[in-house]
Amino acid sequence: MNINLSNSSQEPIYLQIKNQIKQSILRNELKEGDALPSMRALAKDLRISVITTKRAYEELEREGFIASFVGKGSFVASQSSDLIHVKRLKMIEEELAAIVQESKNLNIPYQQLEELLKMLYEGEE
Repeated sequence: MNINLSNSSQEPIYLQIKNQIKQSILRNELKEGDALPSMRALAKDLRISVITTKRAYEELEREGFIASFVGKGSFVASQSSDLIHVKRLKMIEEELAAIVQESKNLNIPYQQLEELLKMLYEGEE
């Protein structure tokens, strides 16, 4: 699993880990039943505290993305395709909200943002 941490990010380290694992699950890069690295192994690889990885895993479990079993480890939880679709839409909505806010901060008019989105969307086809 490839997790990239940024010390310059405003986002806490545990959230960076949680969000990257969550995105990997939603993008189907990590599939149902896939094992995640142990909290200790991930902490060692990322050179961070085990407490940080524990918090990320606990939040992922609380949100239903992973299931943890004592003595066995943590695994990607099973989810219905409808639930995955809803979670993907929510992720896109959150990312678009951040883009809209940044556009407002830069005084980019809605029409220009809409044009850019249309150009990017149609360019993918």
